[in-house]
Amino acid sequence: MANSSLGATAVAEAVWFGGPQRVEIREESVPAVGPDHVRIRNVVSGLSAGSELLVYRGEVSSELQPDLPTIGGDFGFPVKFGYASVGTVVERGSRVELPALDDLVFVHHPHQTEFVVPADATTRLPADLPPEVGVFSANLETAVTVTLDAHPRLGEAVLVVGQGVVGLLVTMLLQRVGARPIVTVDLHERRREASASAGADHVLDANVDLVGTLRQLTGGRGVDLAVEASGSPAALQSCIEAAAFTGTVIVASWYGTREVSLALGGTFHRRRVRVVSSQVSTLDPSITPRWDRRRRTALVSELLQELPLSKMISHRLPFADAASAYELLDRAPGECLQVVLDYV
Repeated sequence: MANSSLGATAVAEAVWFGGPQRVEIREESVPAVGPDHVRIRNVVSGLSAGSELLVYRGEVSSELQPDLPTIGGDFGFPVKFGYASVGTVVERGSRVELPALDDLVFVHHPHQTEFVVPADATTRLPADLPPEVGVFSANLETAVTVTLDAHPRLGEAVLVVGQGVVGLLVTMLLQRVGARPIVTVDLHERRREASASAGADHVLDANVDLVGTLRQLTGGRGVDLAVEASGSPAALQSCIEAAAFTGTVIVASWYGTREVSLALGGTFHRRRVRVVSSQVSTLDPSITPRWDRRRRTALVSELLQELPLSKMISHRLPFADAASAYELLDRAPGECLQVVLDYV
């Protein structure tokens, strides 16, 4: 049934990167709502300190094609990039039953005041969920995928390097499945404090003798599982060196155009260490007979209501101050956890 409540909106505002470290707010037209589409008015959106900063800095190959249909332009600039928007449905097409008008929904969409997307590109959020908590949907999808790729077992020693938002979420999930001890590492004191609250058993400064410390904590064995979530190539090497015999290293970071040089002639070779790429667009083929995106989305919806996510929001800035938000993430990472843009 048709449910147009407001009629078409001619113009919206969106965040674009005009070049490296150049944030622009541009006007663009909003298309008419088709029979299978909905129009969303954004309430809040979340910035990523990982992939979005790579794009912001110009550290993504211009030859790489964006993998979300909502992204505008390309990585050669200009580009409209982002994927964590939460808004309300203000218009829907004639064949759309759900979501309903005024439903709060999550969409993998860049930062934009209003937009039109297929109805099946939205995820309905619980009516009583604070909108700002909904922005964690994207990073929770990533953290769930990392955990599924890692196959953690009860009582296994785990290392998580990097305690930004994704690293903190991975730490929470590993704690839930019974990994122990969970050892985390980060450069920044604020993130280390958040890591302890997230369930880490041992929280280390990045400047410690990581391998030596982990050997002591595991009786000389090393960690069964290591997750690299810092975006640092040097951290990936440390994960390999810290792994136990036949241990697994999960690479959760996206390095963009940064070169990664690894020493593979020692621990990696002798200990039969396994290095696995984790990427949220797909699921581990070994579990796809039982897991699909719908099941993962359902789990994320439950976790949004169960995990203490509001505490991870460190900064809220108006949409109009998007340039300041990216500058903050870029120049003061030690001050930031989740940064959000407010639209109302």
